[in-house]
Amino acid sequence: MIETHLRQLAKDKPRWGFNKMFQRLKIQGQPWNHKRVYRVYCELSLNLRKKPKRRFPSRNPEPLVQPLYSNICWSMDFMRDSLAAGGTYRTLNIIDDFNREALGIEIDRSFPTERVTRKLDCIAEWRGYPKYIRMDNGPEFISQKLREWAKKHHVDLDFIKPGKPAQNAYIERFNRTYREDVLDLYLFSDLDEVRERTTRWMYEYNSERPHESLGK
Repeated sequence: MIETHLRQLAKDKPRWGFNKMFQRLKIQGQPWNHKRVYRVYCELSLNLRKKPKRRFPSRNPEPLVQPLYSNICWSMDFMRDSLAAGGTYRTLNIIDDFNREALGIEIDRSFPTERVTRKLDCIAEWRGYPKYIRMDNGPEFISQKLREWAKKHHVDLDFIKPGKPAQNAYIERFNRTYREDVLDLYLFSDLDEVRERTTRWMYEYNSERPHESLGK
C-alpha cells in the first residue's frame, strides 16, 4: 500500500523529495510513521539524485605577456546586449593577443559549443590554428566538445581562474572598446544591423585605429 502511494506521488510530482511526499500522505490521513515510509521510499530508489558539480579543467593560466608573433595565443570571450525593441543577443569576440587584431566577432541569439568551434575553424582556414586560446569558464568553453576540438587541432585551452578577468586583460580591453564604439553608441533594430556595423568597425579597428598598447 505504501509503495502504491509513493509511486503515484513520484509520478505526479517528480521533483518532490521525501519530506513533501510524507507531508502529503499525512494530509491524506495515512497512518504510517516517518521511519516506515522512509524505508520504503529508499527501497524504491525514489531519492532525488543530486546534480554533480561540474568539474572544471585545470586552471594554471600562462602569464599575460604579449606573444612575440601572431597566432601564438588567441583570446575569446562573450558579450551580451539588447536590441532597441527588446530581446537580447550575444557576441563571440576573438582576437590575436600579439597585435590585438580582431579575428572575428560572431553575433547571434545563442552560442552552443558547435557554433563556437565552427567560428574557430572558419578563422583557422585563413589564419591557421593558434598554439593556445585563453578564455574564461563559460559553459560553452568548458564543454567536452571544445576539449575534443582542441585536441584534434593540437590547441591548448588556457583557462583563467574564476573571478580573475585581469588574466584575460587583452580581450577585456577589446570588449570595452567594442562596447563603447558600437554597442553603446547605436540603437539596433535587428541582428543584421549589428552585424553590418560590427563588420565595418572591425575593419576600422584593425586597419585605422591607433593601438596605444602597441605603440601605434
